[in-house]
Amino acid sequence: MQPAIYVGLSAQLVLEKRLETVARNVANMNTAGYRAEEVKFDTFVSKKGSDPVNYASAGETFTSRTAGGFDKTGNPLDVAVEGQGFFGIQTPAGTVYTRDGRMKMTAQGQLTTLLDHPVLDAGGAPLQLDPEAGPPTIARDGMIWQGNQQVGAIGLFSIDPNAKLQRYENSGVIPDRPATAILDFVTDGVRQGYVEGSNVNPIREMTKLIMVTRAFDSAATAIDKGEKAVDGAIQALGANS
Repeated sequence: MQPAIYVGLSAQLVLEKRLETVARNVANMNTAGYRAEEVKFDTFVSKKGSDPVNYASAGETFTSRTAGGFDKTGNPLDVAVEGQGFFGIQTPAGTVYTRDGRMKMTAQGQLTTLLDHPVLDAGGAPLQLDPEAGPPTIARDGMIWQGNQQVGAIGLFSIDPNAKLQRYENSGVIPDRPATAILDFVTDGVRQGYVEGSNVNPIREMTKLIMVTRAFDSAATAIDKGEKAVDGAIQALGANS
């Protein structure tokens, strides 16, 4: 079989994976705290034949950590992360980290996400507020006050830049390395009354979609030409035999 067919097929598999990430990103462009998915591609060289042939690898999906924009809501239970930190939340899958700071207080005073996952402090314990003390005031370092009393502190966690992230639900991630509590709030902190949006750039994603579609068509053309070349060779050899 002609190398063009193999190369074209490998390209189509790669492009299919890239199309899936674009679709997920576009579907979550309005999801608070969502981190876009990207695909990193490599090539490997075939050693068969006299000339090297480059094939595309299957690609590795990774989560972009670029920050999203802030939207002011004025809601005292909306909190956005400034810097590279993450909130910690308690889920059935264990501790999950997220940039979605939309929170609520239950009737019992527990601070949770909108999906009812308890929000954790720096020590990994669920936060408990006073349901009778009114809306909280949240400082940059995550300290929570109700009236003149400090009732807790929202935990901020740092994830190793080299950690691989597994997605949980829409905005949550589970790293393959332990996260550490942030104790220095010079560059990291929280901002009350704001929500961070997704970091998806819709124009960039639509551009990717066009590029992927054109590349897929080019790969299909290469496969078609390769198949025709093989058919032609078979017919020529068959006629001379």
